[in-house]
Amino acid sequence: MIVVYTSPGCASCRKVKQWLKDRDIPYIEKNIFKTLLNENEIKHLLMRSENGSDDIISKRSKIIQESGVDIESMTTDELVHFIRQNPSVMKRPIIISENSFQVGYDEEEISVFVPRELRKIASGGCTEDCPNYAVCGNVRKECE
Repeated sequence: MIVVYTSPGCASCRKVKQWLKDRDIPYIEKNIFKTLLNENEIKHLLMRSENGSDDIISKRSKIIQESGVDIESMTTDELVHFIRQNPSVMKRPIIISENSFQVGYDEEEISVFVPRELRKIASGGCTEDCPNYAVCGNVRKECE
């Protein structure tokens, strides 16, 4: 299942949700301001990201800038507590599934969230002489 961590007023979050809806891909939305993330969720996000806190925390956030907090010197538990208390420091959207992890909306990379079975069907679809190729060909290019 795909989980999308969002916030209200986030244009990239709206793009991700619309992209998933347009492709009938089910997902769970978690508004980081309405749903307090538990410690295990935050640790899971940190473990799944390639660069740990650098991938999911915005160092330009107002809280970090004004307080002078040093994220790098925090222990994992301190960092998790800080994120729970200050969810606005998280980059958005964060999209996570069993096999994929993405921060932000990237039109080219988001296709990894199309289920493998659908990508396989799309790649074996019609050929250039098919009257629907204009549509199918674009779908295949998105999924590759």
